[in-house]
Amino acid sequence: MPKFNYDDIITANNTAPLNARPGNKAWVVGGFETWRGEFLRSFPEGVVYVVEFEDGASAEVAESQLELYIDPEG
Repeated sequence: MPKFNYDDIITANNTAPLNARPGNKAWVVGGFETWRGEFLRSFPEGVVYVVEFEDGASAEVAESQLELYIDPEG
């Protein structure tokens, strides 16, 4: 069962690759629970999410590399 849902606000942790922009705010916009193709096999086991950043760029990130975003301003 996926840990995050569509439109959850998340951030990548420090184990994520640079293209996941660790520490930056992003939204979950999709996910892959079933792996098909070589691209997804390059990720750690588990759900792979598509996240979108405030500037509209996106990245695919493993569930183990994500956490809920906590607004530093409260």
